[in-house]
Amino acid sequence: MNAVPAPLAAASTSGADLLLWVAVPYVCLAVSVVGHVWRYRQDQFGWTSRTSQLLEHRWLRFGGPLFHVGAFMVIAGHVVGLAVPGSWTEAAGIGEHAYHTTAVWAGSVAGAAMVAGLGMLCARRLLTRSIRLATDRSDKLLFPLLAATVLLGIAATAAHNVFGPGYDYRSTVSVWFRGLFALQPRPEAVSGAPLLFRLHAVSACLLFAAWPFTRLVHVWSAPVGYLVRPYLVYRRRTVPAGRRLPTSAGPGPGSR
Repeated sequence: MNAVPAPLAAASTSGADLLLWVAVPYVCLAVSVVGHVWRYRQDQFGWTSRTSQLLEHRWLRFGGPLFHVGAFMVIAGHVVGLAVPGSWTEAAGIGEHAYHTTAVWAGSVAGAAMVAGLGMLCARRLLTRSIRLATDRSDKLLFPLLAATVLLGIAATAAHNVFGPGYDYRSTVSVWFRGLFALQPRPEAVSGAPLLFRLHAVSACLLFAAWPFTRLVHVWSAPVGYLVRPYLVYRRRTVPAGRRLPTSAGPGPGSR
């Protein structure tokens, strides 16, 4: 693992850094919050994942679970890595080496599952004509942006923490991230981070801004009732050979 970067307080902050690491994140966050409120008030019937299972289910059967399980693991890893200071994990008895070893390999597995699932979902959308025709403008924005964010995160982890000497993003990127929500932005904390980490952070900000205008809004609609509802049992009606199903009892048009 590389040594911790030079003291953040000694780093200079330029106007470009203030624009990129303070103004842009706050604008994206504001667009996300206001956009969610607007979408909920104006388009509740469109607050859905717009499933296309009836159009194609073979690719979806494998791609959907892979993507969602990988996404949940990746989000959990980001919450711990960005929102929880390193001193807290140290106090919990998790050393720096143990934390980073677990984070790198668990994150790699989660990222691989997410990329594989997303690849299947994108392939079925491109190769299945009925789904391709049902793709709207928000999907054409969402899928490339989501793919870029995921691939940049995988590339940053692989380049610096799997095949590289190691990079402690919790001393730079995490400090900047927590500072935004504490209303104490620290642009100097992230401006010196490796390029892949910075590109990943920018693409994530843009993804949050686009979130309320895409199918991703269904994430906030947890199907709690689904867990306790009774099972729906479907039975196939068998008809003996030589018999026909009864038709409607009422007279049809022109029966007189």
